[in-house]
Amino acid sequence: MSSAASPVIAVLSQGCAANFGDGEKIARALSAQHPDCSISFEFPTEQPLAFYLNVCTVKGNGTALKLLQQAVAAFPQAPVFITGCAPKDFQEEARKISDKITFTSLKALESLDSIAPNGLQNDIRILRQSPFVGIVNIEEGCLDACAFCSTKLVKGRLQSQPEDAIVEQVQRLVDDGCLEIQLSGQDCACYGFDTGTNLANLTQKILAQVPGNYKIRLGMGNPRHILGYKDALLECFQDERLYQFLHVPVQSGSERVLQLMNRKHSVEDFRNFALELQEKFPLFTLSTDLIVGFPGETDADFQETLDLLKETRPTVCNITRFVARKGTVAARMEEANAADAPAVSDSVKHERSAKLFDAFQQIAQENNQRWVGKTCTVVTEKQGHRAGTTIARNCAYRPVALQGDIPAGKALQVRITKAEPFALIGERL
Repeated sequence: MSSAASPVIAVLSQGCAANFGDGEKIARALSAQHPDCSISFEFPTEQPLAFYLNVCTVKGNGTALKLLQQAVAAFPQAPVFITGCAPKDFQEEARKISDKITFTSLKALESLDSIAPNGLQNDIRILRQSPFVGIVNIEEGCLDACAFCSTKLVKGRLQSQPEDAIVEQVQRLVDDGCLEIQLSGQDCACYGFDTGTNLANLTQKILAQVPGNYKIRLGMGNPRHILGYKDALLECFQDERLYQFLHVPVQSGSERVLQLMNRKHSVEDFRNFALELQEKFPLFTLSTDLIVGFPGETDADFQETLDLLKETRPTVCNITRFVARKGTVAARMEEANAADAPAVSDSVKHERSAKLFDAFQQIAQENNQRWVGKTCTVVTEKQGHRAGTTIARNCAYRPVALQGDIPAGKALQVRITKAEPFALIGERL
């Protein structure tokens, strides 16, 4: 993407796939506005023309502030533009670090007259971080008001992209060499509820209208929205072009805590969906999220969360210790320290998260062990953390570690020889 002969604009994204998708849109907008510049998705080694930091603060401001500090320390004269999930409290902290900051937005950058429809330019290769992965943001915002979430403070209410425009983007990305299409958003499960359609209809339309050798990965979706079109969605997974992967955050196994969180699904909703999914597709990758230490969570509430984890046995589980986000209902709850929802001490949060992690690690190991001895087709993705290894993805979006430095985008037949809690080990056939 970059060239030593031209000024470089660094676009650095954090967080979820939707935020990385926004980062790629920002890069395309900047490329159209500054055709003589190169766009880099990596931290620059020489003075850039500008930084565009597309930050994530969903788990607190720390990671975003660290990226800002790194940019300012390395190149103090470079202007910094900040986009992404940047609520008011983050903006206040960021301005203490540098006076060269401008807060902007994707919408502001995409308002340029020189941008082609949907931010995709027709005359050059579609600018993105990976030549083999295309991120398509199908919606922004959500229909919920979770007590702990600061994202909605920035992203607002659901706004779905038109189906035909999404199908067109997917077709162009597949034509441009993408082997993986990530449909992303803040809550993909409620996609189309504002326009009269849903995620299952969209997925079916893409599969019907976009031929080719590619796979779709569906983005995160809250459980309650999926239930209305569950059967149609599960039918989509019969198509081998859809990764057998879903990220469905439950957050707690306690009905009482879910109510305190203002989550609109029940524990039973998630339990029934998870068990049905795994019955239909035994090697399916179910990913979920759990928060420990939410205000008011008792030992009994935590035990119910631990029990749900052991019963539903997700293959991926993001375990988070509750951190109050300024401006949210949960932050006010923790500050009030009321009798019906007292704050949970940090030591208890650490103890509970450690117990969850230990239980999940055993579940993850056992889930992955079921792949050992099986042969499957994988597509290489990136170099592994261990020297001389390559990470690939199988049909259930499980990471498969292979020996050797293999270029990305290669389809290979492999045999799974070993399982670890967070990866499979394979050998090429």
